Amino acid sequence: MLYAVSKRVVGAVTRTIYRPTVIDADKVPTTGPVILAPNHLAVLDSFIVPLVLPRPVAFLAKAEYFEGTGFKGSLTKWLFGSLGAIPVERGRGRAAKEALEAAEQVLRDGGAFGIHPEGTRSPDGRLYRGRTGVARLTLSTGAPVVPVALTGTDKLQPRGKKLPRLHPVTVRFGDPLDFARYAGMEGSLPVLRSITDEIMYAIAELSGQEYVDRYQSPGAAAAA
Repeated sequence: MLYAVSKRVVGAVTRTIYRPTVIDADKVPTTGPVILAPNHLAVLDSFIVPLVLPRPVAFLAKAEYFEGTGFKGSLTKWLFGSLGAIPVERGRGRAAKEALEAAEQVLRDGGAFGIHPEGTRSPDGRLYRGRTGVARLTLSTGAPVVPVALTGTDKLQPRGKKLPRLHPVTVRFGDPLDFARYAGMEGSLPVLRSITDEIMYAIAELSGQEYVDRYQSPGAAAAA
């Protein structure tokens, strides 16, 4: 109930002010487990994807967003919590494992889960090498992966800016990717790498970003 009310209110405000362009949202299954894999250009990315879809979408979020004090801290905690964010402490290997376990549970319950394969925001608008957490999730749950391309969010909320600006944003969804052919092979690093690369290339094709075959610094969703 809280998610539905929060999403309705925040979504209405977002659509009225920013008018995001949404392309091929009907490619996202309306029921059953699904993994959404967007590129990552701004903090708001994890808000925008759930707000443009009719079904709830859970994302990972830094634990600090749930630990703030005062009005701003309370507002941030409410916003992330009400939109289904899963807190994770960055910099702890066990935390990353626990985050993926929480994501698995969302998917096993038939929900939608969003994860940024890059692990952290791009510093220059290019698409960086993906981490294999997304591959582990699809193999452990059997959930399909929908690549997502966000454009304009880095201009909507540039690095270092707390408040978003007025700037056009586009969210484009790709065809679901099924990796059932690799079932039972989640222990194979080459398989995990191959799946992750296929997802990243699909995102690059949707977004038109230049692809950089190296990692950004580790993020909350990093999983080796």
